[in-house]
Amino acid sequence: MTLIRWNNPWTLSSMMDEMMRNDARETNGNRCGCGPATNIMEKEDSFVIEMAVPGFRKDEININFEDDTLTISSEKEDNEKENTEFTRKEFAYGGFSRSFSIPESVNAEDIKAEYNNGILSIILPKKEEEKKMNKEIAIA
Repeated sequence: MTLIRWNNPWTLSSMMDEMMRNDARETNGNRCGCGPATNIMEKEDSFVIEMAVPGFRKDEININFEDDTLTISSEKEDNEKENTEFTRKEFAYGGFSRSFSIPESVNAEDIKAEYNNGILSIILPKKEEEKKMNKEIAIA
């Protein structure tokens, strides 16, 4: 098998220009417009969703679980002063909403959330698996 080397045509300056486009505010600082960056991990006894939400207080974030769907949202408005002129504005703290389909193996009653240093962590514990019965049956 032959490995093909990937040549990235982007230069640092063109990437910076792309990141600082004028429409960055319209997508809450996220180029895809899909909300805050999220990590999802599966551990032995739980799933963990981590979401980067710097600039938000925990009372500004709503977490709702309904019909096997977990929705994380915020209605926060970007309260900048109208008379302020920015030379460059990169902070964008607008509202967002992200939804995740949760598998049936999650124990919805014990879902927990923690917020620390701009990272929201949602712990979704797995249900205990039913113990499989192993019994030898004698033939009569």
